[in-house]
Amino acid sequence: MFKNIKLRALWFILVVMSIIIVALFALIFPGLNKSVEQEQSPYYNEPFRPQYHFTPEANWMNDPNGMVYYEGEYHLFYQYHPYGTRWGPMHWGHAVSKDLVHWEHLPVALQPDEHGYIFSGSAVVDWNNTSGLGTDPKHPPLVAIFTHSKDKQIQSIAYSNDKGRTWEKYAGNPIMPNPPNVDWRDPKVFWHEETRQWVMILAAGEKAMLYTSSNLKDWTYVSEFGKPNGAPDGVWECPDLFSLPVDGDPNKKKWVLAVSINNGSIAGGSGMQYFVGNFDGKTFTNDNPANTTLWADYGADFYAGVTWSDDPNHKSSRLWLAWMSNWQYANDTPTSTWRSAFSLVRKIELKTLPEGIRMVQTPVPQLKQLRHLTKSISDQLVQPGINQLDDINGETLEIVAEFQVDQSTTADEFGFKVRKGERNETIVGFGRQNGTLFVDRTRSGISDFHGDFAKRHEAPLTVQNNKVTMHIFVDRSSVEVFGNEGERVITDQIFPDASATGLELYTAGGNVTLNSLHIYSLDKVWKK
Repeated sequence: MFKNIKLRALWFILVVMSIIIVALFALIFPGLNKSVEQEQSPYYNEPFRPQYHFTPEANWMNDPNGMVYYEGEYHLFYQYHPYGTRWGPMHWGHAVSKDLVHWEHLPVALQPDEHGYIFSGSAVVDWNNTSGLGTDPKHPPLVAIFTHSKDKQIQSIAYSNDKGRTWEKYAGNPIMPNPPNVDWRDPKVFWHEETRQWVMILAAGEKAMLYTSSNLKDWTYVSEFGKPNGAPDGVWECPDLFSLPVDGDPNKKKWVLAVSINNGSIAGGSGMQYFVGNFDGKTFTNDNPANTTLWADYGADFYAGVTWSDDPNHKSSRLWLAWMSNWQYANDTPTSTWRSAFSLVRKIELKTLPEGIRMVQTPVPQLKQLRHLTKSISDQLVQPGINQLDDINGETLEIVAEFQVDQSTTADEFGFKVRKGERNETIVGFGRQNGTLFVDRTRSGISDFHGDFAKRHEAPLTVQNNKVTMHIFVDRSSVEVFGNEGERVITDQIFPDASATGLELYTAGGNVTLNSLHIYSLDKVWKK
């Protein structure tokens, strides 16, 4: 009996000690429990499902629409087919966020009607109730301006007086019933303070058309801007027009006209270009020669990007995101219950570079809340054949690296191999001889759904102060790369094996010095 009592006491002590160890382990490694829970949850856990990028719960999504900030919430609408995973009758899906990272799905905002499908458009806060659609003087209405598409493309509006939770279409729709062009869509509207009027920019084939209004209902044509400016090929879609200070100087402003082109982009298929110039309330003037093409992104999967209206910091920078796909293969990517994702939200600024005033994009700092530091390295010589990251695995990573590139550098090429496995790897690197940042997805995973998917995409990148920086975001089915603090960006989808989670720091043809490297695992943002 005495022996049994001793055994019971020993068993009790072991149980207590186990509980204490588990509790201490959870306190020391809080991210581990979270990741285990995430892996076990079926919600947003299908193969290739992004873990921290925006995707609809189910079915098809393309262009972001109606992005507006109102009473503490960032509204994100989007082209949505709620009954299938391929493009179909377009609705406006809807989500809101307080931090641009975590999103709450809301019911469909706009549905097709007798005028047709609900194509892309924008939304604004009608602060002075110029439209007369507001019902509460303390809370101005939200007004959405969009394209109806049936036998022709026409423009209509809808409005909300309850923070965007419900929407009513204007009884006088369409407000612009007579299209001057077969392609006449995707209105982006903003308030032009200097002339005290609303301005609309519309895509019309190979150009953008501009209109003005005092009340969001009655519009007057004022000018147009288009080819031969910019890329020679492609139909223009989803234009945007906004002003920004140059180098942070509020007394030195320029206007940016951004537009998507379907076919003819730098990486093939659809992509985005932009122009820098001046706007007087009626006419946009390009500062660069007509044959100068400025690409917003050098990857294959950044399209239909537009900025948020009424963002609190819009006078110093702008926020935008884009559809992370390409019309060449968007309907055929190998996802299951949903199709398409959006890029990370990016901050846009204008900076003076050696080649002129250019757009610079950086990921919003709110993303830092997802980080768990995995590894840091500083002042290391990187040599061929030696992987200093063979102990790192992950399908959701953030990589921040700075390389020293000077007379001592002998490497022809260096960078990272992400989502690396027996059959797969996606290479993010810098080619020193030709000065290019690149993403090589030729062995990234599934690519047989389109013949041009497995390609290498390059962006010119200049070594600055003997340094090259790479800021890389890896999710389950995408890579976004920001080179030299966002001077060049490459966005690409990838579809690797689930087991391909390795990471390699590599160099080819010689050595390079790694000044600093920080690698983070990133939390899943989707919970139910």
